Amino acid sequence: MHGATCYNTCMARKKVSTTVYLTEDQVGALRELHSRTRVPIAEFIRMGIDMILEKHGDTLPGQVSLFDGIPSDKLGRKPNHDEKSK
Repeated sequence: MHGATCYNTCMARKKVSTTVYLTEDQVGALRELHSRTRVPIAEFIRMGIDMILEKHGDTLPGQVSLFDGIPSDKLGRKPNHDEKSK
């Protein structure tokens, strides 16, 4: 969820305070964007982080299957394509 619609929905999520260092150009652009949209700068930063996490989500750890590492023939299943190459 991005844009102004995220602002109201995302405000309900618990926030953790942190410090980030931005360039003067980034701060200037964010302030200008804030003045035009009235969306808080922190929300734009959160939106940017969400976009990066979404883009690189395939490299983030996910839930591990209970059956990872167990050959499919031991589980009574036909091997899938990934398991054949192992």
